[in-house]
Amino acid sequence: MKKIATFALLATALAYSASASAQFAKPEDAIKYRKSALFVMQQNFGRVAAMAAGKVPFDAKSAAESAAVAEFTAKLPWAAFGDGTDKGDTRAKPEVWKEHAKFQEYADKMQAEMSKLAAAAKAGNLDAVKAGVAATGGTCKTCHDAYRKD
Repeated sequence: MKKIATFALLATALAYSASASAQFAKPEDAIKYRKSALFVMQQNFGRVAAMAAGKVPFDAKSAAESAAVAEFTAKLPWAAFGDGTDKGDTRAKPEVWKEHAKFQEYADKMQAEMSKLAAAAKAGNLDAVKAGVAATGGTCKTCHDAYRKD
């Protein structure tokens, strides 16, 4: 059942990501899309991070599955930071649109670290997973500090 749900999520996400920037009828739709993608990414990354921190037992299969979903969803939200999506139900700072190239650079770095984490989790090496979680979490924090309102 878990594999079917993961496959359905990935298939849906792939369909949405194919033309993400063109599909949003309203800025609110783009904001909902990016928040949803970030939520799914965070939930799956959080599962792996909890294992790395020893808060839950390390399960190599579960870590690999969660890291793979996090890696995939890490590619999705960025198309939804288009024009007009700076207002409304968002925690994004105005700097996202003023410094878009730098913001995208941070997103690219996070995606690269998330890919390394997924590879480490797939290999089942807990020490490599711990290092990957730290590196990925660091890229998330850097971007959040610069571009997210709290």
